[in-house]
Amino acid sequence: MRLGAIFPQTEIGDDPAAVRDYAEAVEAMGYQHILTYDHVLGASTASRPGWSGPYSSETPFHEIFVLFGYLAAVTRRVELVTGVVILPQRQTALVAKQAAAVDVLSGGRLRLGVGVGWNAVEYQALGEDFGNRGARIEEQIALLRALWGESAITFQGRWHTVEDAGINPLPAQRRIPIWIGGAADVVLRRVARIGDGWFPQMPPNDQARALMEALHGYIREAGREESAVGIEARLTLTRTAEPGWQQYAADWQALGATHLGINTMGMGFQSLDQHLDALRRVRETLVTVTS
Repeated sequence: MRLGAIFPQTEIGDDPAAVRDYAEAVEAMGYQHILTYDHVLGASTASRPGWSGPYSSETPFHEIFVLFGYLAAVTRRVELVTGVVILPQRQTALVAKQAAAVDVLSGGRLRLGVGVGWNAVEYQALGEDFGNRGARIEEQIALLRALWGESAITFQGRWHTVEDAGINPLPAQRRIPIWIGGAADVVLRRVARIGDGWFPQMPPNDQARALMEALHGYIREAGREESAVGIEARLTLTRTAEPGWQQYAADWQALGATHLGINTMGMGFQSLDQHLDALRRVRETLVTVTS
């Protein structure tokens, strides 16, 4: 099971040296990927007293593709993972171009996680339709792969038209892995048919076991091998105390997880060193599980 660190988007601040130091330290510890959350705009709660979303305009977020361009330059081995880009609120051809650029500059180290998101305010501001986001994402994935695979394509879909055009340079990987977030049944079926991996966000409990069984069934129905679809679970330190880390990882591994991301946000840390110290302890604790 491959171990990754979840970039502390909301807590790392805007000092570029801190961002660099974090990435370099994570790579030096032996973490195999850095996963980063994506949001473009936050809704102000001043005019929304009943706001219940986990983020608002007060929550800082580095723009994910710009951030990864920077991390590509300051790291050498660690995989860069979007977890997840809210794909339907972005222009598909532009995402194809941005992802290809990150992949080229990192030497083929991008894994593109995508999802439909939850924030209608963000969709409105970006000029996209929140209501049909689930329907559009599959066409978007098809277009991304087409644009990455050929120097020029013709594509006619329900929402996208490309007439004999393409991006240049193409990604180093040609087929950047596309992983999908979400837990609804329609998402599991989408993962099984067209995804390279899935991001479950629950502990390794009965719900996770049932979802994994359903996913594996859908993968077989799609005529694919179960091993063709990776699984990245998440260990959030605010929800699982240190004595339970090893068992948590072992339980997810037993369910079929291929990757595990470690989330240090929400612990009340006041410094970068505290995030890195926690990651170091997790790495040392899980070395026997992830080796």
